[in-house]
Amino acid sequence: MAFKALVALIALAAIAGTDAAITKRVACPDGQHTATNAACCPLFAVRDDIQQNLFHNECGEEAHESLRLTFHDAVAFGAGKQGGGADGSIITFSDIETKFHANDGIDDIVEAQKPFIAKHNMTAGDFIQFAGAVGLSNCPGSPQLSFLLGRPPAKVPAADGLVPEPFDSVEMIIDRLADAGQFQDFEVVWLLSAHTVAAADRVDPTVPGTPFDSTPNLFDTQFFLETQLRGTTFPGRGGNHGEVMSALKGEMRLQSDHLMARDSRTNCEWQSFVNDQEKLVETFPTVMIKLSTIGQDTANMIDCTEVIPIPDPLPKNRQSATFPAGHSNKDIEQGCAETPFPTLPTDPGPATSIKAVPLNS
Repeated sequence: MAFKALVALIALAAIAGTDAAITKRVACPDGQHTATNAACCPLFAVRDDIQQNLFHNECGEEAHESLRLTFHDAVAFGAGKQGGGADGSIITFSDIETKFHANDGIDDIVEAQKPFIAKHNMTAGDFIQFAGAVGLSNCPGSPQLSFLLGRPPAKVPAADGLVPEPFDSVEMIIDRLADAGQFQDFEVVWLLSAHTVAAADRVDPTVPGTPFDSTPNLFDTQFFLETQLRGTTFPGRGGNHGEVMSALKGEMRLQSDHLMARDSRTNCEWQSFVNDQEKLVETFPTVMIKLSTIGQDTANMIDCTEVIPIPDPLPKNRQSATFPAGHSNKDIEQGCAETPFPTLPTDPGPATSIKAVPLNS
């Protein structure tokens, strides 16, 4: 497939200059682990601590919010803009950055992560990206994300207005991400794969924890399918800035996702993910390593990917995308005119209704 070659090229470019030449393994002081670089050894204890005491070994709210935090910290960067990208400034200067409108609600995960940063003496920039990768590993179907160690402490807070919002236009989002990290149109879609394990607390505060697809604890392609279904209902009171109607009871649809799925610049790439788990798993690590090193000198960083757990595969009954019960191809608002929409089975039973993601799991 053509995208595989592209993924390989981008990945090689993203990690060029990293400390990948070290191949001899060293014994870690804990007597349990080995690593390709001794600097990675302390991360095993950090991983075990946050798995048990932050994520509770679950693909729950803390894992979802930690992944969100990787984006909100890193993308606040651009030509002539104040901020160091993926430098942890959103935690170091939390009294400033959590007050930005785009960061509404992110203060909960910021405060939850602070004690672990202090305990393990990591820079906030490193911890944010490490926690995002570890948290995602709890979501079956997800890829193992790369992690590079070595972000220096943030020196200044990021400027306001640099994190895209759900009510922004497709053009605004594409331009902002191009400025932040030279992301191309199709890479913006790749980044939004994160919404397959996501929920909204503040878009409609009357229904916190409302997921963006019917399988918020699985890293699968349902998100790309369900955002193309014709919207008919709101999960809560409706009429919220940045929200449009969803097809499923209990599901939140962001206006920006709705538009990306239908815009001529992104709709075919969006549709290409429907029922293509292989592509989902191959592209997300590629775009995440690019995101996680915005503003950083990768030549001075150490590859500690081996510390990130290898996620479980999707359950056998969720290996393929399916239309939620009560829906079929006739409910699709297809934006891509280049290729037919995939033919998929429909789940049996009554119309699908989705439960909220439990808060503070």
